[in-house]
Amino acid sequence: MMLDLRTIYVVSAMTCLVLGSVHLAAYSTGRFGRWPAWWGISNLLIGIGSLCVSLRNFVPSFVSLDVGNVVTIVGYLLTFFSVRVFAEWPVDKRYCALAIAGVSLPVLLFTVDPATVSARIFYVSIVCCLCDLAILREGAAIHRREKLFSAGLLAGLYAPTAAIFLARGLLAALGQIAGPGAFGDSVVHGWMGATAVVFFALRSVVIVLMAAERNSSKLIDLAHRDPLTGALNRSGLAQHLLFKRPRSLALLAIDIDNFKQLNDQHGHVVGDDILRLFARVAQSVLRPGDLLSRQGGDEFVAVLKDMDDAEAVQTAESIRLAFSFAVGQVPGLAVFPTLSIGVATSRENDFEQLLGKADEALYASKRHGRDRVEASAGEQAA
Repeated sequence: MMLDLRTIYVVSAMTCLVLGSVHLAAYSTGRFGRWPAWWGISNLLIGIGSLCVSLRNFVPSFVSLDVGNVVTIVGYLLTFFSVRVFAEWPVDKRYCALAIAGVSLPVLLFTVDPATVSARIFYVSIVCCLCDLAILREGAAIHRREKLFSAGLLAGLYAPTAAIFLARGLLAALGQIAGPGAFGDSVVHGWMGATAVVFFALRSVVIVLMAAERNSSKLIDLAHRDPLTGALNRSGLAQHLLFKRPRSLALLAIDIDNFKQLNDQHGHVVGDDILRLFARVAQSVLRPGDLLSRQGGDEFVAVLKDMDDAEAVQTAESIRLAFSFAVGQVPGLAVFPTLSIGVATSRENDFEQLLGKADEALYASKRHGRDRVEASAGEQAA
């Protein structure tokens, strides 16, 4: 069945214009950051470009071919940059302008003779294919970094259109999308255009889902973290252990010595600074998969996954020494906080029992003079 390609261009244009207007309206509320503006403008430009192309033989070829194809490519390139803005990665506007000019202006070379269709279709198709592949890569990177399911879905939606544009370019190179009609009479060309319109609409829906999923993830993360130090709170620690139970656990029960005296002497502002300093120091020593939780006041727990006794004790000692060095760099302190750390390890994954053992080791550390690492029974302190 032959599909009317001019009608498909009009439908594509109307779809992109409506979606672009919706995204710009969302941007105007100030609740979504800058990405809806970039995405909305890119959709509007693709819509305007498609509308110009659909008017071929009704308006001058300069408008339908030159303007239509250049504006379409500019819109497509802006889609790539809008995904980078969504990912909160830097976008240099000068680089963006140079890329747009360098890629879109060569289209004019293929429109000297309006009857020559194949070369122009080949160039525009390959540019759009490369843009889709670049956006696919960006979506996959967001999925890996932020664990957003919808980002993986976005990447998946760009794979079919990349394949469609590649096939369109190859058919144009072989001269099979050229013909006496204004758009090149080809059944395959019509069906590819109709399929692409569906994916254009779906992608605009999915990026909204990405924004909603990201906001939900941020709210959950805020609910599970201590606002002062950025470490997990009790609820956050329990949630992480529920979904990521390792083969064995090593627990460090950590208490900041002389913290009450520090607050009494220097005030709570300095005390808060010391808490934040400890969290930064501890995170710099811990591995990416380890967990740090503030249990309350000056008490913290570190969860070390799949680490044996000696390594756990050594990690605790590294945290103690690193904190001691960092505190020594703080000017004007009359009271110097130190760390008492209790270490316990287990392969039974009974968290509460292991926490009790680590607390006992912590109390032993304080009884033995503080500023030291004490291991529970069966483990050796450094």
